[in-house]
Amino acid sequence: MRTIDAAGLAIGDGHPTRIMGVLNVSKESPYKPSVFDDHAQAAAFVDEELIGEGADIVDIGLESANKKFEVLSAEGELERLETALETVASVSGDAVFSIETRYHEVATAALDGGFDMVNDICGFADPEMPRVCREYDVAVGKMASPPDLERPGAVERPGDIYEALSQNGMTEKTIVDPAFGGWSEEKTVGDDRETFRRLPEFRSYGQPILVSINRKNFLREMAGRDTERALPVSLAATAMAIDRGVHVVRTHDVAETRDAAIVGDRFRRDRLRRTELGLEEVDVRTPEQAARQLAALGAEASHADGLVQRCYILREIPTPDVERLEAATDGSVGFARAATGVDGLLYGSASGLVDLCDRLSMADLGTRTARILDAIATEL
Repeated sequence: MRTIDAAGLAIGDGHPTRIMGVLNVSKESPYKPSVFDDHAQAAAFVDEELIGEGADIVDIGLESANKKFEVLSAEGELERLETALETVASVSGDAVFSIETRYHEVATAALDGGFDMVNDICGFADPEMPRVCREYDVAVGKMASPPDLERPGAVERPGDIYEALSQNGMTEKTIVDPAFGGWSEEKTVGDDRETFRRLPEFRSYGQPILVSINRKNFLREMAGRDTERALPVSLAATAMAIDRGVHVVRTHDVAETRDAAIVGDRFRRDRLRRTELGLEEVDVRTPEQAARQLAALGAEASHADGLVQRCYILREIPTPDVERLEAATDGSVGFARAATGVDGLLYGSASGLVDLCDRLSMADLGTRTARILDAIATEL
């Protein structure tokens, strides 16, 4: 799992969950407490209600992404950007400032004006967006969306999220967002619940994960709560999302979400992770989850039935070592080569993996691959 630097803020495994507070300069946005058109009032809100309550990142939206509203053009967003830029310049507290937009022109103007990162709600539907983020070397949230600048987050089925997140690639500093919420008429609360169950699988991208689940319908319906009374279910889901491997939580309820994140961080499950070796344990409990992990790496799905025990992503393994791992597998352990030919999934029972590590010596493998197997054997 890659750790990214967002204007000095580390995001990734081994770091506290980051809280992203929300400010809107769009009069049509439905959550009125976060909506301002006066930069002085907006800055006071940011200092007192967002940064003051524990927000690490402040995400500023220029328009509502609600599907019932007309989509602003890039020119329309740029007209509203001045208020956002004046707000950032007037804030006294310390935070990373993120511009929520779908257009590379707006991202460019915002970054030139003092913003630190981008939150792309159309997931690089604008193919110039990743170029801009690379050139400015900034973190960028990439929300799963169709290749259409007018349909942010409108991915109807959980299985389509993987393809949506892959469109136009990723930058070194991409944060993936599976897009919770009612972005389309076809999407159901059941779809959001299934996406939530699959959260650990998005770790296979090797990029940090962002979720925006604050008071969302799929949580409210379970508890029979309206928006005003939905904070408790949001906080429960926040702690669970962190346990499933999430790194950034976007919220309107900053102080409360920060507390839930502290609990989630303290009790999140330990996964074997050795970044310097290219080794990461992934959560796999069913053949279906295994098949999706394999698909994300471009590996053969025929391995899926054997992947329901312990599973590790091995990255950038030398080709000779890949071949030795494939040749050494048996009924209790397997190795699925990724489409790249240098990544793969090592899986099997704990005893089978320990036996494999014992059978393959330093003489059989390159130094780094041998150290990976030693780390696995030690953890088991």
